[in-house]
Amino acid sequence: MTDPSLLVVGAHPDDCAIKAGGIAATYVEADRDVTFLSVTDGSAGHHEDDRETVAARRKRETEAVAETLGIDYEVFDVPDGELEPALEHRNRLTRFVREVDPDLVLGPRPNDYHPDHRYAAELLRDTAYMLIVPNVCPDTPPMDDNPVFGYVADGFRKPAPFEPDVVLDVSDVADRKLDALDCHESQMYEWLPYTFGVLEEVPDGDAARREWLAEAGLDHFSANTEVNVADRFRAELKERYGDERGTAVDHAEAVEVSEYGAPLTDERRERLFFF
Repeated sequence: MTDPSLLVVGAHPDDCAIKAGGIAATYVEADRDVTFLSVTDGSAGHHEDDRETVAARRKRETEAVAETLGIDYEVFDVPDGELEPALEHRNRLTRFVREVDPDLVLGPRPNDYHPDHRYAAELLRDTAYMLIVPNVCPDTPPMDDNPVFGYVADGFRKPAPFEPDVVLDVSDVADRKLDALDCHESQMYEWLPYTFGVLEEVPDGDAARREWLAEAGLDHFSANTEVNVADRFRAELKERYGDERGTAVDHAEAVEVSEYGAPLTDERRERLFFF
């Protein structure tokens, strides 16, 4: 049996690193293949620059992330803010997932504040069964088996809160996740601080900004509307790793398994979440 591979799908170019950068870095350190996909070009994500400028800049940022983490990174040419759960996008995503052939697929839940997040989740969910159907997108060979699909953590409570099936200690690779987030300069140090009303707090200089991100931004931007994942699911961390290690975890990421993909058997749990 080959080592498991990972595909992380986000609506925007920084979403993958924010929500699953630690899991991705752990996979890479274990010599597993990792692919990130942004379903839109991220071109709406700035308060000063125009779409063309932002899209080009964010594409360069994804290239930097790919080099930094040692992964593959693709960006679809769908305009940011204009994603719809249309058949053409579902088929494009179906073909892409088949070509990557992952064992684990991570992405957002369908209930979310941003329409791109919601529709990316809907599109990803709609591909799950279709991946193994030969007469759907017959120009791309179907997968032999459906991968496990998982949702990344969020803080939205309605219609149902995020309920993790796996909570993972990624403290050892927090610096690598931070390196990936640091590549997204337009977001970490400009757009997101602007939207959170803290733009004036961002210091000048690369080293100072990275330190600021580590101290003030990492958990905030990775959590969005939720508390720190490690604090929120401390009991689950203790159950998985024991009281001593579970108490000491600084940075965690969590996955809720979707019912639309392959079931998370004990064998798959051990294989996919080996850390």
